[in-house]
Amino acid sequence: MKSENAVNPPDQINQNSSTFRTDILRGLNQKNKKLPSKYFYDKIGDRLFQTIMKMPEYYLTNCELDIFKNKTSEIAEVIMHNHTPFDLIELGAGDATKSVYLLQHLLEKNAAFSYLPIDISENILSELVQQMETKLPQLSVVPMEGDYFEMLEQATKQSENRKVVLFLGGNIGNMEADEALLFCKTLHSKLHPGDMVLMGFDLKKNPHTILAAYNDSEGITAAFNVNLLNRINRELHADFKIENFQHYPVYDPVSGACRSYLVSICKQKVTIDDEVIDFEANELIDMEISQKFTIEQIHHLMNRAGFQSLKNISDSKKWFIDAIWMA
Repeated sequence: MKSENAVNPPDQINQNSSTFRTDILRGLNQKNKKLPSKYFYDKIGDRLFQTIMKMPEYYLTNCELDIFKNKTSEIAEVIMHNHTPFDLIELGAGDATKSVYLLQHLLEKNAAFSYLPIDISENILSELVQQMETKLPQLSVVPMEGDYFEMLEQATKQSENRKVVLFLGGNIGNMEADEALLFCKTLHSKLHPGDMVLMGFDLKKNPHTILAAYNDSEGITAAFNVNLLNRINRELHADFKIENFQHYPVYDPVSGACRSYLVSICKQKVTIDDEVIDFEANELIDMEISQKFTIEQIHHLMNRAGFQSLKNISDSKKWFIDAIWMA
């Protein structure tokens, strides 16, 4: 297996740290405080999220695993268009728990492709590479650490092959509606005619089922959210008192928005380096949105972004869809 570990030079590491500080302070100085959910994923956050994905309440992983385990041939039939060579680019690859089934199937079918996993976490990419060396040693892997579109820009220049982009896990739902549309339009602008996107969408369903996925009884999701405050303490010399914040998830079945907040349980001040952030009692930090969709909303998003539909593939419960679009 060919692999290239992306190691950041010192100036890039400093820039990342500076960006982290800027983003955190900008979010906490807003009238309605908000933290970017992309920063959940440090080494501890990665481990907590892997635990979340195994929880019985967190149905999303099992639903998409159902698709990738049992409908792999359907996916492969579409993306192996005319059996031409392609680059398989996965945005937010994580540990490739789901995509490994597709990768194995494509290898068995002698598909001509390379795998380019993109993730913001160097730690999780290292784990992915190690796993692939064991499970699929013949696979060509080029791991790329960084933000989606910056790395996608580089990935599309790797070869003249057509591109197939995976964006799994319902991650499109972690954006507000205008952000999701901008994301899809930007994604379309990076691709060429004939390139494909496979995107996971969590569908609207019983509200109790949805809320339970973000409010597990063991408090792992709460720990996942609170870990960002711990990370800010560690990396930005802040003094968040973790015991002064409570996790609060809420789901609106009309809009389909499931949101996670941290609630300040008292009036307090938090210092980040030399900057003081004031919190009122019961003030919220908006941590994350997990949007749920209807089929009509998915098609509307696709059309506005300039894609055309090739196929929708659902799990056995019809709770989740992997939509395959063409640029």
